[in-house]
Amino acid sequence: MIMVAAMPIVPTAGADPQGGEIPEAFTPSDASFDYVKREAMIPMRDGVKLYTLILIPRGAQRAPILLTRTPYGAEARSALNASAHLAAAIDSTDVADDAVVHGGYIRVLQDVRGKHKSEGAYVMNRPLRGPLNSTDVDHSTDTYDTIEWLVHNTPESNGRVGILGISYDGFTALMALFHPHPALRAAVPINAMVDGWMGDDWFHKGAFRLSTLNYAHDQEATRGSTVSWWSDHYDDYSTWLAAGSAGEMARMHGLDQVGFVGKVFSHPAYDAFWQGQAIDKLLAKEKLSVPVMLVHSLWDQEDIYGNIAVYKAIKPQDPDNSKVFLVAGPWFHHQERLDGSAIGAIQFGSDTAQYFRLRLLRPFLDHYLKDDAPPLTIAPVNAFETGTNEWQALPGWPMGCAAGCRIEHRPLFLVAAGGLSFSAPSAKAPDSESYDSDPAKPVPYLPRPIHIDGPAGESSWQTWLVSDQREASGRTDVLSFVSEVLREPLKISGEPIANLVAATTGTDVDFVVKLIDVYPDEVGRDPKLGGYQLMISGDILRGRYREGFDAAKPVPAGAKQLYRFSLPTANHVFLPGHRLMVQVQSSWFPLYDRNPQSYVENIFFATAADYRKATIKVFNGAHASFIDLPVAQHVAN
Repeated sequence: MIMVAAMPIVPTAGADPQGGEIPEAFTPSDASFDYVKREAMIPMRDGVKLYTLILIPRGAQRAPILLTRTPYGAEARSALNASAHLAAAIDSTDVADDAVVHGGYIRVLQDVRGKHKSEGAYVMNRPLRGPLNSTDVDHSTDTYDTIEWLVHNTPESNGRVGILGISYDGFTALMALFHPHPALRAAVPINAMVDGWMGDDWFHKGAFRLSTLNYAHDQEATRGSTVSWWSDHYDDYSTWLAAGSAGEMARMHGLDQVGFVGKVFSHPAYDAFWQGQAIDKLLAKEKLSVPVMLVHSLWDQEDIYGNIAVYKAIKPQDPDNSKVFLVAGPWFHHQERLDGSAIGAIQFGSDTAQYFRLRLLRPFLDHYLKDDAPPLTIAPVNAFETGTNEWQALPGWPMGCAAGCRIEHRPLFLVAAGGLSFSAPSAKAPDSESYDSDPAKPVPYLPRPIHIDGPAGESSWQTWLVSDQREASGRTDVLSFVSEVLREPLKISGEPIANLVAATTGTDVDFVVKLIDVYPDEVGRDPKLGGYQLMISGDILRGRYREGFDAAKPVPAGAKQLYRFSLPTANHVFLPGHRLMVQVQSSWFPLYDRNPQSYVENIFFATAADYRKATIKVFNGAHASFIDLPVAQHVAN
């Protein structure tokens, strides 16, 4: 046996002579790592420096750069696992892990200005320079300056940069498309924040998302997001009901100190403040020069509006299908980076998120960013068809099939006795159905107790859009309309549009409309799905905006009014043996703030006396309410 003497530990010059054992500065030993980690403070044009983390596969040469700009902490994103292996270091926190680990990409993460280790002032979704931003910088200029630095200071790169990100990071990816740097060759905005009033994080068509206050608190109370929202009830339903108005909850949590909340409360309508920062409207005016893959989740609980709106806005600029691509998958918000086999009880038969990462995202990035780029063979639109659980390669959106079909808009009428029919009701049919809406007992969006962001294992925020709607259908303040059992499959592709003819005894009202797939009473292979009520598409409209989103108008008490609004896009087959259901209600709590049902100028500051019970009539006779369904129909040769 050969004995090898251990190498002695020699005290360094920096050791404390009094016996202290912690060096003034510790240098990690990472020579065995399969990647190189660099940190930089990249200067912007106004002198502010942004903290940037650069992860380079060891030995990389002429590697493309993948950039993400985030308010959530660049350093934390790569510190989930302390590992010598890049695959473990980024893990499932990164939707681009396959491209980085197996494709040799350089991964760059940057704190946006004003957050975490970056200098400067933070502004929520900082608008472009102009009427809403009087400074000389925005996310577009910061991205440009970052790319300019990276391509000149990363010798391992090939000078081509892609930007991608989810949610807020998807918003920053979209902002890079305005006056882009020449080295920016591809963008992948995933579940991006696009229009916070129309249907993303803050409002949905005028109804305020109460969790906005939680988010603004945690995001803006401190630079490092070190102060967390507190609660005084186990059930979030009770928490918000006890507070009363959103304004009172904000006061309780000290949100008068947080700049964004004051802006929200000052702009309850879709005025110039919101319209001027709607990314889809702004991109429609911008000449598109960078290829974009827009990634949409069909059950996105946070940003279900944005990427579809952007697609509609910019697709006309892409007649040859070379720059605008759309992916629509069966996911909740940010599920693209996780396992995509299921959401809650709803199974999809395969890992759809992995399919996206390997079969769609990776080929897109490789084609536009790598030297000797492989040809791009993916279709302009790749949409997962729920119900049949199949991916579809399509030439455009909305489109029911690759060829030989068209979208036919068919009215699905709300008829007497809680029925649904594609045939209009006769003039002799009963005129209406009604319910009492009481703000003191709002309809919960989930069975109670509700944990929007609760303890591990108890939060149902990610999966609530696919939760069983039977609890709501059993309430007296929810109207349910159900079709006969389907004998043939019924496919919809696109946005259903609610057309409610209704009246209220109040002077304001909210309407929630849900399109639901009702499963057969018994499902042999999966008994728990027997009778399941799966929401395919649903949304809310604040009645004061029925005639225009930019200005509120009281609802005339007792008068028939048309409430017309679109629901989120769907790509679904209602299978034989299933039924269609439409639910109508006037609260969705505590997802959205309660409508007082008596008109007040600013609901954020409604008093207890303003909240009043109202009787709602939904007309289903000669002037029937209906859902405009985008039905896919095969065209005869």
